[in-house]
Amino acid sequence: MSKKDETLKDILDFILYENPSTQDEIAEKFGITRRYVNQLLQPLVKDGTVKRVYMIDLKGYEKLAESLDGYESPKKSSGNVLLNDMLINMAGHVHSQLEESFDSVLEYDEDKASRALEMDYATNNMVEKIRTSVETIVSLDKHSEFSKSILYNEIAYDLERIGDYCGHIAKFVINDIYEIDEKVLKKLKKMHKTDHKMINLAMKAFIEGATELKYDLGELEDSIHILQAKAINNIATQMAESSFDEKERSNYFIYLFRVIKAFKRIGDISVEMMDVAIEFHDNIPRPTTPRTFRQ
Repeated sequence: MSKKDETLKDILDFILYENPSTQDEIAEKFGITRRYVNQLLQPLVKDGTVKRVYMIDLKGYEKLAESLDGYESPKKSSGNVLLNDMLINMAGHVHSQLEESFDSVLEYDEDKASRALEMDYATNNMVEKIRTSVETIVSLDKHSEFSKSILYNEIAYDLERIGDYCGHIAKFVINDIYEIDEKVLKKLKKMHKTDHKMINLAMKAFIEGATELKYDLGELEDSIHILQAKAINNIATQMAESSFDEKERSNYFIYLFRVIKAFKRIGDISVEMMDVAIEFHDNIPRPTTPRTFRQ
């Protein structure tokens, strides 16, 4: 493969898996000029293979793969492998988003909170890339099971929702002027750690078919509900001891309840992702009753 083709291959892989937003970001990654990036990508942008702000049309990608030595044609690989990689990448990003959001609370750092909120743009971009990739793979692979392929969209959508709740956590730092009481913070630290574990279990179940992990996930779900109840009791005690004459103090409790709800909802979404994994691998349809109404 020529040096030019090798660079193009690396750039396309970077776009596919790392979700760059600008040509400057691509140029910095590979230590080349923005002009050279533009030179390589411009023909692909014109024919629709690469779309701004950098998404790849897999049908065009397949044609390109056949024309360059050193590429493995998607026809010889599984579309599921590509989608799995994209989901793993997205899950890693969401984990980082959750970490940055809670770090901003622990350190009461508005800059970190702002960065956590900015990370949601990439999360939303990843969802769109997975959605278009699923559509393309289904159109290319006539033997694919449409009902199963779209379950990738469900997992991506659930990860996006987790990203949204990370934003609720980060907004606490931006909206409020009080730091969290140590007793409540201790519960939130445990909820944060539990959420990371639940997301990992749900993703492992979907990617690897390890649906037996639903029992471990169920135990963590019970744990996070207990932590939520304890945190709310701690806050109720603080509210009883506080005066609501100050508007800021009243808002503090409202925002703090949102943080607790965000951690709890992240856990709930992880369980919903497990339901999707079970439907995907074990052919057991998901419950139609919303989780909030289940016993």
